[in-house]
Amino acid sequence: MTSPPMLLRLGRRAAPSLIGRCRAAGTDTLFGVRPAVPRRFIIDTSYSAHFMDFKGSSIPSSMKKLVVTKLSQDFREAVSVRTVAVPTPGDAELLVRNRFVGINASDINYSAGRYDPSVKPPFDAGFEGIGEVVGLGLSASSRYTVGDMVAYFGSGGAFAEYTVVPAKESVPVPSMKPEFLTLLVSGATAYIAMKRLGNLAKGETVLVTAAAGGTGQFAVQFAKQAGCHVIGTCSSDEKAGFLKSIGCDRPINYSTEDLAKTLRKEYPQGIDVVYESVGGSVLELAVNSLANKGRLIVIGFISGYKTAAGITPFNGGTLPVKLLQKSASMRGFFLPHFIEDYKEALRSMMQMFAKGELVCEVDCGDMAQEGRFVGLESVFRAVDYMYAGRNLGKVVVDVAPPTVGDSKL
Repeated sequence: MTSPPMLLRLGRRAAPSLIGRCRAAGTDTLFGVRPAVPRRFIIDTSYSAHFMDFKGSSIPSSMKKLVVTKLSQDFREAVSVRTVAVPTPGDAELLVRNRFVGINASDINYSAGRYDPSVKPPFDAGFEGIGEVVGLGLSASSRYTVGDMVAYFGSGGAFAEYTVVPAKESVPVPSMKPEFLTLLVSGATAYIAMKRLGNLAKGETVLVTAAAGGTGQFAVQFAKQAGCHVIGTCSSDEKAGFLKSIGCDRPINYSTEDLAKTLRKEYPQGIDVVYESVGGSVLELAVNSLANKGRLIVIGFISGYKTAAGITPFNGGTLPVKLLQKSASMRGFFLPHFIEDYKEALRSMMQMFAKGELVCEVDCGDMAQEGRFVGLESVFRAVDYMYAGRNLGKVVVDVAPPTVGDSKL
């Protein structure tokens, strides 16, 4: 008998004859297999558009997702849990049952409507996820099949039990490890920014702020791979120990050391490259600490995201003078503007991870007061946890832990 994947490739005209043969064999069940429990196999029985769940995973009729219902930098105030119908993928789309979703500092910028003021609530939240394909459109079936494991990132919709994702924006992954999720936004930001804007040279000094966070951990490692001396700021001795373990030459715990004094004393010639994500006074210090021909890369300013303005005040009145005096530069980096570099970055990082050359630290909240981030509703706790500065590595939520006997771990 023709297998279900082969049926997908044969298309609309082949379907009636195959179904007829199943019925002629004396069964009234699709493909001649009687399911043990009622389940939804196919959305469009003409096989012209959608293929759902033919390998036997059960798709419910409804699901939960997080929806921005009010513009606010307060994530809990802006976002609500909604129960909706499980969506149907279009011709070139996949329906993904999410296993893990990633938490980003930008989640509250998105809930505040700062990225696209023309978009009004309600709209879906969440940028990135990893899960199993449980449905797909006909065109998408040329590359994927039900049961494949994929990771993805895009403009909203990941904070859901099921997400429809364009097949072209999905990345096949060999296993359902949350470490792959760390590469999609956090890793790619560090990889591309350091390569395209950092212009790292062996022997240079690099400062990474919030170095033990989701993206900082990668900036540290890529700078070390380039042969640089790396300084990393963090908020605890535990994080400082982690930074040493991934190659950071000089972790600075700013809760016990004065960052400005330490930089002036230990690095009087200045810093060649700064990977900056904090903003405010830390950004001012970074500008003042630049060496001649220094490069300052701004990938965010998390210290201001929870404010009404979205940014901490920055005293930049003399910035042109400071840059001119040192022939220094200050550039911003926003990942969607460098999408042409994305595939190469992801390919390279996945190879490094497979070879054991890249640490992808994940924080699923195991040390959080209320325990591990499990279930979609725990996204709220995970956002709070990250903004409290308690995370070590990338914050990840386990949306749907596997049941006993699940082989996709």
